[in-house]
Order: sequence, then C-alpha cells, then structure tokens
Amino acid sequence: MAKPIYVRFEMPKELVDATYQVVELSRDSGKVRKGTNEVTKLVERGEASFVVMAEDVQPEEILAHIPLLCEEKGIPYAYVPSKGELGVAAGLGKATASAAVIDAGKGKPMMDDLAKKLRKLRE
Repeated sequence: MAKPIYVRFEMPKELVDATYQVVELSRDSGKVRKGTNEVTKLVERGEASFVVMAEDVQPEEILAHIPLLCEEKGIPYAYVPSKGELGVAAGLGKATASAAVIDAGKGKPMMDDLAKKLRKLRE
C-alpha cells in the first residue's frame, strides 16, 4: 500500500508503540482531544503539545494540512498505522483519524523523549 500524502517520515515500530503509550498515559492522567477539526483548532491556537495521526485515513486529504501546521507551530507529531487503535488509545472506543495531547500528565517524560526521537527522524 502506498504511503498517504501527509506521511512525511517512516515510524519505526518501537516509536509507534511509544506513541500509543503516550496517548494512553495522557488520556488517563492528562488531557487528550480527538478528531481532526478539534486537533486542527488546537494546533492553530498552539494548545496541542503532541499530535498523532493515523495512516489508514480515507480520503487522505482530511489530514493533509496537519503536518505542515504542526511544523509551523513547532508541535511534535507522530503517525500510527491504525485509526482504530488510536481511537482505543485515546479512550474513544471507536476509530479516530487524529488526536492531540494537551496535557500529557504522567506521560510527559515519555512524550518529551518521543518528541526528540521524532525530530531526529524528520531531519
């Protein structure tokens, strides 16, 4: 399967796993918002501290603007293969195309470490 247009770098498996963990920790001890419209608003306002996008979203144009917005605002972002799993990690119980961590809570040290690794991937 071809990579969606908005995927700007390859995510190694251990970083994908760490991304799901950060979302889960943030959901339990901090604050996570779901849904592309919500995520877009949070990024534009500079309120998101970490953004996660699923790679299996159709049509892919839905998420095409988010990586650019994140880069503009200096917000780290990651990709996960499954919107279903992302929805579960975010506590939604159904699929979500994207999620934004507002407050990472107990997941903050892990999120900061992940953000550093992701920055290196993008360089």
